[in-house]
Amino acid sequence: MFQNRKIRLGLIAAIIVLLMIFSRLVGLFVDWLFFGETGYQFVFTRVLSAEVIASLCFGAFAFAFIFINTIFINRVQLPAISLSIDGHTTLSLDTAKFGKMSRLLGLAASLLVGIMGALWGGGLWHQILFFFNGAKTGVTDPVFGKDVGFYLFTLPLYESLSSFIGFLFFIAILLSVVVYTLKRAFFLNRFKLSMIKEVRIHLGILAGLMLFKTAVGFYLDRFGLLYSTHQIITGASYADIHARLFALNVLIFLAVIAGILFIAGFVRGNYKISLYPVGAVIAFYIAGIGIYPGLLQNFKVTPNELDLEKPYIQNHIAFTKYGYGLEKIDLKPFNVSYNLTAKDIQQNDTTIKNIRLWDEAPLLKTLSQLQQIRTYYRFTGIDNDRYTIDGKYRQVMLSARELSYDDLPSRSWINEKLVFTHGNGVALAHVSRITPEGLPEFIVKDIPPVSTTKDIKITTPEVYFGELTGSYVVANTKIREFSYPTAEGNVYGSYKGSGGVAIDSLFKRLLFSAYFKDAKVLLSSDIAEGSRILYFRNIVERIKKLAPFLQIDKDPYIVTSDNGKLYWIIDTYTVSTRLPYSKKLRSNVNYMRNSIKVTVDAYNGETKFYLSDPDDPLAKTYDTIFPGLLKKISEMPEDLRKHIRFPRELFKTQASMFATYHMEDPKTFYNKEDLWEIPTHSEKSMEPYYLIMKLPGEKNEEYVLLIPYTPAKRDNLAAWFAARCDTPNYGRLIVYTFPRDRLVFGPRQIDARIDQDSYISQQLTLWGQRGSRVIRGSLLIIPIESALVYIQPLYLAADDKGGLPELRRIIVAYENNVVMEENLEAAFKRIFGGKQTSLQTSQDKEPLKKTGINDLAREANKTFERMIQLQRQGDWAGYGEHMKKLENLLKEMATK
Repeated sequence: MFQNRKIRLGLIAAIIVLLMIFSRLVGLFVDWLFFGETGYQFVFTRVLSAEVIASLCFGAFAFAFIFINTIFINRVQLPAISLSIDGHTTLSLDTAKFGKMSRLLGLAASLLVGIMGALWGGGLWHQILFFFNGAKTGVTDPVFGKDVGFYLFTLPLYESLSSFIGFLFFIAILLSVVVYTLKRAFFLNRFKLSMIKEVRIHLGILAGLMLFKTAVGFYLDRFGLLYSTHQIITGASYADIHARLFALNVLIFLAVIAGILFIAGFVRGNYKISLYPVGAVIAFYIAGIGIYPGLLQNFKVTPNELDLEKPYIQNHIAFTKYGYGLEKIDLKPFNVSYNLTAKDIQQNDTTIKNIRLWDEAPLLKTLSQLQQIRTYYRFTGIDNDRYTIDGKYRQVMLSARELSYDDLPSRSWINEKLVFTHGNGVALAHVSRITPEGLPEFIVKDIPPVSTTKDIKITTPEVYFGELTGSYVVANTKIREFSYPTAEGNVYGSYKGSGGVAIDSLFKRLLFSAYFKDAKVLLSSDIAEGSRILYFRNIVERIKKLAPFLQIDKDPYIVTSDNGKLYWIIDTYTVSTRLPYSKKLRSNVNYMRNSIKVTVDAYNGETKFYLSDPDDPLAKTYDTIFPGLLKKISEMPEDLRKHIRFPRELFKTQASMFATYHMEDPKTFYNKEDLWEIPTHSEKSMEPYYLIMKLPGEKNEEYVLLIPYTPAKRDNLAAWFAARCDTPNYGRLIVYTFPRDRLVFGPRQIDARIDQDSYISQQLTLWGQRGSRVIRGSLLIIPIESALVYIQPLYLAADDKGGLPELRRIIVAYENNVVMEENLEAAFKRIFGGKQTSLQTSQDKEPLKKTGINDLAREANKTFERMIQLQRQGDWAGYGEHMKKLENLLKEMATK
């Protein structure tokens, strides 16, 4: 019975192992087909081959090492053991059977450690490829004089190998001690430990080699000093160089001597010779690493910290700036002068017409109510971009209309996988223009997409690959796919693209059914010979699958090409945690570059990688490892390349770092005399914002990313940071510093001035009491010529959750003036005077031409319907405005 139970357990274990192997093989083949579909099978084979070779090498070495040790263990014969019970009955242990069991257990332990070694090695494929293909950086560390590439590409594998060898020694020693103890190879004779000679030799050599490995660890720890964290700096400090580094060098020598003496003493049975050197290593480690550096720090460094730490502070500043790409920032003075005139405003007409009045959150809510069309469509976020529209450079905000499977009216397998397969088009609006109702003025809207300009057209609106497309679908089936709804009924179509994998055999249907754990893929009669299965459709998941070594930006954005197709552009980062002396982020990253831009065709899923920073050593190394993966940025189609932008995620990191590391003088840095901060607005840090503007000294407007700085714990402005997004100046960083001898208002001060304005505060209070909710938008600081203009939009929405945000007022602050008007044009006119030019609303650009009684009646009826709508929403401010408008229309009708 016991034997049968063991057989059953063995069968169950075998089945589990086979299922795991089968699942792994299915996953590998599905991945192979996916990489084949995208044209990157060479990436798959390079990574897989590196994993397999590393697994085999590490696994074989681990197995061989433990197995050889078990051979030595099993050479020691177990002495006869007999037990006497009551002086009559004697029990004896069968040493032959025990020896056989010991050999079987040794083989099992060797196999287990071999498997662990294989898994360990397979996980190091990235480090191994880096080790053999790492690029030189041309930058050397100031302590050991090694190229930074050594720390990025070589040292990580050395440390992993050291840990792996240490693990094997630990397992071998532990296994040996346990088995030798069971074999009674140790015994005490008058409180003196004795052991068989073969055991002494075996354990002595193992322990001695472990000490040699410890010496190697001390050698590698020397380089680890360049990552140490201190109160002031990251990297080796005075105490590290003059105490810990010296101690580690001595420990290397002591550990080697201790290893030699341990082997010699242990083999001879003289344990004092073996243990005293080990004790000396431990004692010196405690004194040299634990005690002496602290004493040196407290009694020598701290009283003279600035002088002694000066060169190490310089190292920390230089390498942190290198790590985050801040070493080439162009610092320029910005002498603020408030002498803008109406002529200056007209000369900066492009900047003013591109001031973003719509915040992302209110616009997203507005789009969801106006352009979602059906409940199963969803806008996930707002993207900021620029296009040339009617010959003029215009900033726009847009969002993809994706399909939300969670909101489908009927969530059957056929609906989710065969019928509802894609989203449809985008909604695209001006950043500054508003309708008379306070809503965004759309350039592209509705389903199918309708454009108001010939410069932006969408001929392929289907979004098969996006941010919400998390599951697989099957296209070109016998069931036609839902395309878009109309007033007359739904329109259906079929997939004409080349994306996905053709399901052209029973084997593939079996394969995908097993992979997705969905039998319907195999059994469905609706899947035809020409059907294609589209998977890894989420663009972030898709890139992670193709290039798992890249860190992906959180804000992919969608663009339209000149031929009307939709593409996603995704910023990716090459990152490392291994740069010496560089300050670490919370994720431990201390090196970051936006070196690779990725495009994904929203219809076909075609994914391409473009190298935007050829000087990045990490990107160079990836290009060497995967030749053909990265294309030159000049090979990106021009209609897509003109939409690349500097990513906000990287810019926020750089801005945060530069707030401290613009202080290059060690004394200034040490005392934090000129520390900056990202200003707060509405109780949270300001976000960088895109703007089309003319930088000081430049002739033409360009697309830039901005963020201001304030001095630490102060509210006035200290500087503003700009990243240029347009070619040929893409990626150039500029910081404009304000004079210290005059006050330049910061966001908190402008907010206070707005709140102190009696008229504005009275209106805000009044609107808030009329069933409406006042939403104060982001405060934008706009540089115009040598002055700063502050702009804040105000939105009104009903108190209920479904309230539609409407842009109702715009606050403009300039020097000592604060005004609030219905549109930007009126606000600028109040401050600067001059001839009016159309800046904002669509009604400004369309003068009233309806003078007939019928035209006036239609306009009055439209206004009345809008009043009813505003009344239901609780927007009494808007209701009052439209009532006044209706009154004027009725008076005009009375004169006809």
